[in-house]
Amino acid sequence: MDGDINSMDERFMDRALELAARAYGRTSPNPMVGAVVVRDGKIVGEGYHVRAGEDHAEVVALRDAGESVRDATLYVTLEPCSHYGRTPPCVDAIISAGIRRVVAAMTDPNPLVAGAGFRRLKDAGIEVDVGMRQAEAGRLNEAHVKFCRTGLPFVYLKYAMSLDGKVATRTKDARWVTGEDARRRVHELRDRVDAIMVGAGTVRADDPALTTRLPDGGRDPVRIVVSTMGDLDPSARVFADDGGAPRWLAVADGCPVERLGMFENRGVDILNCPATAQGLDLRETMRLVGERDVRTVLLEGGPTLAAAALESGIVDKIMCFIAPIVIGGMDAPSPVAGRGIERIADALRLTDVGIELVGSDVLIEGYIGRDTKCLQV
Repeated sequence: MDGDINSMDERFMDRALELAARAYGRTSPNPMVGAVVVRDGKIVGEGYHVRAGEDHAEVVALRDAGESVRDATLYVTLEPCSHYGRTPPCVDAIISAGIRRVVAAMTDPNPLVAGAGFRRLKDAGIEVDVGMRQAEAGRLNEAHVKFCRTGLPFVYLKYAMSLDGKVATRTKDARWVTGEDARRRVHELRDRVDAIMVGAGTVRADDPALTTRLPDGGRDPVRIVVSTMGDLDPSARVFADDGGAPRWLAVADGCPVERLGMFENRGVDILNCPATAQGLDLRETMRLVGERDVRTVLLEGGPTLAAAALESGIVDKIMCFIAPIVIGGMDAPSPVAGRGIERIADALRLTDVGIELVGSDVLIEGYIGRDTKCLQV
């Protein structure tokens, strides 16, 4: 009997996770949550959190269940909230609905919840089981988990290179290293993240727009340019007021005010960040970005920013597209600049590595272990 119950729990939690994932990139700064109401072994209601400010998944699922909700089981991918935010506490709705049992994938690391939701449910006489598909739920909301624990956004480092490890030719021509399928995948990622960040060198060399270009248009992330002294052309495409997402320029404290005024006149927000001898303190810069409700950041360039980001320890996941071409040249740039390491034993090593064929290119992605040493800039 217990095996049958566990099998049913897994099946219904998988459905809740599937629902939660539908809102990828749309719920920030809230986590993605899915919920399923089950009675007599059948789904009678389901829902997911669509976007911040709208009803939470539990409330949507309870409403969908209607009269069938009493004495049912609620499957939810994250601990129900017990505090007032933009919406009332979900635990109140669950208790009032007459739910008999709650199966949750994981505890919410948000200090405002962090077990309080489960305690409220148990105090009301509701059976609570926690841990079903916990790893999958944690991976789904890895940005939420990191921010709650550190106050920092989840950071992706993405780059594309040739078989011989070059991101451009010796003349800095980089269009296009990878094929159309890989480029589409990058725009899908842009559509999901809160912000995209590049260094000043990339703006000067490529003049990117950093917008999302998908068949249905997609959503533009906040565009952030890192430039210690703000010595860039305010008319660059990334700073254009195109009616899309906000544009931010991250500069060092003490950057000339008159220079910054040219950007502010174009509607660009200035982030005054602490600096080190090597440039902006990227960890503190990310903390400031996080304070603006940004939970995910995509680093797209270039080699200098990549090296600084790895050195500062802000990168969580690397996504490397490898094209079946050979560029060659001692002066052709590679994805990560800086001094590099002296011994292979000190190299950054990825965990949970995945390999995928994307068109004619290969995508290798993985997470940076917290116990590895970063590259020296």
